[in-house]
Amino acid sequence: MRAGNDGGPGRALRPADGRPVRRGPLGRAAERRGEVLRRQNLLRVRGRSVAWMPPLLLLFAVTGIDFNTTGRFRIISWIVLVPGIAAAICGVALTAAFGAAALLTYFLVDVAWPHQYRIGLADFVLVALGGLLATLACAVRVRGERDMLHMRDITETIRRTVLRPLPPLWGGLDHAAVYLAADSQARVGGDFYDIQPGLHGTRVLLGDVQGKGLGAVETAAALLGTFREAGYHEADLATVAERLEIRMRRHGLHVAAQGREDGDRFATAVLLGFPADAPGVLEAVVFGHEPPLAIGPDGVRQLPPGDGLPLGLADLGDGLPPLRRIPLAPGTTILLTTDGVTESRDGDGAFYPLTDEVVRAVAADPAVADPHRLVALVRDGTLRHCGGRLADDTTVFAVRRTDAADDVAAADDEIDEDDEDDEDDEDDEDHEIDEGDEGDEDHEDDEDHEGDETPRKGRLQS
Repeated sequence: MRAGNDGGPGRALRPADGRPVRRGPLGRAAERRGEVLRRQNLLRVRGRSVAWMPPLLLLFAVTGIDFNTTGRFRIISWIVLVPGIAAAICGVALTAAFGAAALLTYFLVDVAWPHQYRIGLADFVLVALGGLLATLACAVRVRGERDMLHMRDITETIRRTVLRPLPPLWGGLDHAAVYLAADSQARVGGDFYDIQPGLHGTRVLLGDVQGKGLGAVETAAALLGTFREAGYHEADLATVAERLEIRMRRHGLHVAAQGREDGDRFATAVLLGFPADAPGVLEAVVFGHEPPLAIGPDGVRQLPPGDGLPLGLADLGDGLPPLRRIPLAPGTTILLTTDGVTESRDGDGAFYPLTDEVVRAVAADPAVADPHRLVALVRDGTLRHCGGRLADDTTVFAVRRTDAADDVAAADDEIDEDDEDDEDDEDDEDHEIDEGDEGDEDHEDDEDHEGDETPRKGRLQS
């Protein structure tokens, strides 16, 4: 989890009702991969592997005990456990080496005893077969671990595609985000968010696809792809909202045409716009999602709801949600969350009081409105409220327009005003020049007129 965008606590999370989360193939594979990595980390000291120590210590222990017991209590046959333990934590070559060492040790220790106390050939064959089977089992384990590590790379690629890393101050916004998957090992689910700078300002999107699994991830990726293109090119935020609705319908038709049963998915979402030419305005379109919170100098307030249906369900209502333009004071942080926050429950079934928590925290320390601190506050409060048992994927996303962005917009306004003043000055100068030219022309006409009269008089006199 980045203070940023990752997947939650290291231990597996369970929903509030105590039942285990049903995991798909990706989740189960990722869980096994997590166990592999934890085991590997436990067997390293200062970056070096110490996996060879447990089987070696067991080899010495069995040999020592066998030498120091009576002939009626021989335990040298227990040495077959050495390659078995090595198979669980060591590589194939090292496991085979421990199998050979165990077989050789058994032979040397057994022949050192008097003939009447020797165990004989039967246990020798047992140790040999144990070493061989342990080596084969180790080969299977190592191959499985490689598959799990490959699955980790695939999962990480999917996560970075859906929840791409956002550069600091991206699009003139200071931002922070945290994503907690209900299936903590899968690291990715149906929640999505992004920031897209564009030709007409910066756009922000946060949403939650109905359902779980790879189908939800696929839908989220489709919506994000459309958002990144439309958010960059389109001048009107309402057009971006319309493009998202159309994309959701097209994706549903494509899924249904494949014969899948999840073609009727929908997604709640919040679409925000920070216009480049209006730093004191926030544009918002809410698709059936919890309205964002605005945390600013005037306190904490909830933005107006969109009164619209989720993406993919516009045909069931009066069309797309309305576009609202909301005054935005400088330094105001916009907090967006998914229902994993607002619907998290404690042991008594009470929902997490998000607004009350934020109000109390900001009243005690106004600096909590910083996006990074605010996200950490909501994350910790949600996990504490539900005892770490998340019932749904949880996303907390906070954005705030930076002073630099406001300064740029103000500078653009000043440049526009200066350009207008320069144009007015140029018009005045042109007007004066035109008047001067007209005066010169009149003066020349008078001179020409006087020149014409002189010879005319001469002709009359003559």
